[in-house]
Amino acid sequence: MDPDALPLSRAGIDRAAHLRPGGDHLRAALADPATRVLLVSDGAVVTSTGPRVALLEPAQAAHLAGMAGTAGADGTAGTDGTERMDDADDGGWLLLGRGEAGEAYLARRVAQRRPAPPVGVPSDVLVHPVPAGPDPTPERRALPDGLTWTPLRDMGAELSADDAGLATTAVALDGWHARHPRCPRCGARTRVAQSGWTRVCVADASEHYPRTDPAVIMAVVDADDRILLGHAAQWAEGRWSTLAGFVEPGESLEHAVRREVAEEAGVVVGAVSYRGSQPWPFPASLMIGFRATAETTDARADGVELTEVRWFTRGELADAVRAGDVIPPGRASIARALVEEWFGGPLS
Repeated sequence: MDPDALPLSRAGIDRAAHLRPGGDHLRAALADPATRVLLVSDGAVVTSTGPRVALLEPAQAAHLAGMAGTAGADGTAGTDGTERMDDADDGGWLLLGRGEAGEAYLARRVAQRRPAPPVGVPSDVLVHPVPAGPDPTPERRALPDGLTWTPLRDMGAELSADDAGLATTAVALDGWHARHPRCPRCGARTRVAQSGWTRVCVADASEHYPRTDPAVIMAVVDADDRILLGHAAQWAEGRWSTLAGFVEPGESLEHAVRREVAEEAGVVVGAVSYRGSQPWPFPASLMIGFRATAETTDARADGVELTEVRWFTRGELADAVRAGDVIPPGRASIARALVEEWFGGPLS
């Protein structure tokens, strides 16, 4: 498997980290007609037909963001419970990088309106596809004809390298700002710095940076060349995927693979080989993909993370997908790439 061929793994733009400090480059970019801006909110970006990320001029982006509800710097809640931000700081602008011709790429955050999950609902409910129904953020529809809000999950596999890099970075940063408005040391408000890449506590001046949570994801294959797939408790009926889990403190990636498979499926894993990685900003993961060789085959779901686990031959998986009994991982995911590498081609 070619890691660069994975959806959302492509290099995209030059991040130009040296331009972030001080805010001068951000202000200069806003005044430059060559600058292009994407709008981002709650895991979605504005797209045009194609799909393509809609790259707007700064003034147009500011106008549309103002119509839809602008996000800025402090992440505090307004009287209606929605995110209210202070335009006096940076107005919700993020410096993403620059292109080959030196043009700047920015993101403009738009206030998120979707409420946090109620008590008792898994915290990752927001990363799963939203059931069909009314848009939970109707004010985000204030867009001209030809533009629409599109969740990154729905289009990641279709984007060019540059668009994927821009959208993934914007979604990840937007999610971090929304979830970390206050200092973890003292609880005081934080302000945005370094063109959207840092938050600084207004009380103790401590600096805080976007987090990335490493997670392993693995195609477990046995001696008969069968693949082990699982059905997670919170998934829709019929959805199956590779096993995955977060890396714990003090743990190597290889140990995390073996531990997660043993915990979730009761299978002992031996050899582990790296296959590729994918940034997964839902909300802040880096998925690190592996092929793992099973030394035992007695698979049983833990009943907590997974409700079912099953070994599949290629023929069994192909038949189940065609019949609609198995819904495979989405095409924008590294899970799909790992399964299709084992399968030997696309799953229809």
